[in-house]
Amino acid sequence: MATLLCAETVAGLAHSLAGWQLQEGRLHRELRFADFVDAFGFMAQVALVAETLGHHPDWSNSWNRVVIDLTTHDLGGLSDLDLALASRINQLLEPGPGRNLTSINPSNPG
Repeated sequence: MATLLCAETVAGLAHSLAGWQLQEGRLHRELRFADFVDAFGFMAQVALVAETLGHHPDWSNSWNRVVIDLTTHDLGGLSDLDLALASRINQLLEPGPGRNLTSINPSNPG
């Protein structure tokens, strides 16, 4: 069962989770990959992790871009599941062979 995060923990998430921002009560991240295949491949990896956790992101994909929003709808806010999924997503994004990724700053998506 998911546990809602306290306000203090939520306030510190953007600083403790590299690449994530708080937007409208959700954890938000925008990513740009080399091409569609890399973006979709990343989404497939996240899907496997999400299924294991039993917690699924709100997300979209347009060619090489992936936009991810995390929240726990049942609890009406951010929970330990969102924190766990964001952390696992960050692990998938760690540099490695063949990884070609740019994190997008939503205020400057260029």
